[in-house]
Amino acid sequence: MSRPRLALVPGEPAGVGPELCVRAAQQAWEADLVAFGDGDSLLRAAAALGLPLRLTSADAPSSPGSLPLVDVRSAVATVFGHPDPRNAASVLDAMTLAAGACLAGDFDGLVTGPVNKAVINAGGLAYTGTTELLARQAGCDVVMMLANDVVRVALATTHLPLRQVADAIDASSLTRTLRILHAALEADFGVIDPVIAVLGLNPHAGEEGHLGSEEIEIISPVIARLRAGGMRLVGPLPADSAFLPAKLRDFDAVLAMYHDQGLPVLKYSGFEHAVNMTLGLPYPRVAVDHGTALDIAGSGCADPSSLFAAIQACTRIAHARRAA
Repeated sequence: MSRPRLALVPGEPAGVGPELCVRAAQQAWEADLVAFGDGDSLLRAAAALGLPLRLTSADAPSSPGSLPLVDVRSAVATVFGHPDPRNAASVLDAMTLAAGACLAGDFDGLVTGPVNKAVINAGGLAYTGTTELLARQAGCDVVMMLANDVVRVALATTHLPLRQVADAIDASSLTRTLRILHAALEADFGVIDPVIAVLGLNPHAGEEGHLGSEEIEIISPVIARLRAGGMRLVGPLPADSAFLPAKLRDFDAVLAMYHDQGLPVLKYSGFEHAVNMTLGLPYPRVAVDHGTALDIAGSGCADPSSLFAAIQACTRIAHARRAA
């Protein structure tokens, strides 16, 4: 089987994304990487790190010290640590161009670096997150899941104000999310008959209706219907005790109802090696699980572990999908 081709998007050019990609370009991988982004930012990052980098044509093979590139030029020259809203369009252009190449079958997966939502919106572009952007482009339902060596946490809702979370959880969307998560665990991760823990929305999973009714009216009925169809679901569980190590050993993934219900636990348990995955796309997409780190951009201090883990995870899933 030939090596997978992965599209690599550095993300915000003034953040740590370019230097992380430069560090990745020094390594030998089991996939060929092609960067989609501003070549000048990559070269400036290489100079700041004192590392060799030769940018080559997009159809050239990747090798340590070189990086094939689809050059998506920034509107203005970037200064590390100082993002410019005028570059917002080129940041998103690189993302959609790389994702479009995956949809066309030219690449086997997408690996993305961190972007700055506030800067993109300041540039006049409505943007809530890359997960939502890729879902709209592909025209499909997706699920955000973050994972490290300890736990996989998927989200029933993603980037919403907390006031809107309860209204966004309904039987249809929750059913769809659990089916996407279950299918991905089997197909992309090789988990046979996965066990998924489903968290409640309210404290103590609603305390039998005394602290909220969503568990009784929505979450429990969905779990019961999917169990009847053969899925192994546990819950709804109180979020404050579901992540105990003794319990996690019995689960292949945890479905949290909202962003900050599950992700703080995951990041505490292994932030450096955590990755962000978009399940349900026609191609694997894996991202770093950290922000642009503007305060250390260009200093050489950024830890590349999350990007390296993302490349490895995307490569594994690409191989799994090819084999299937």
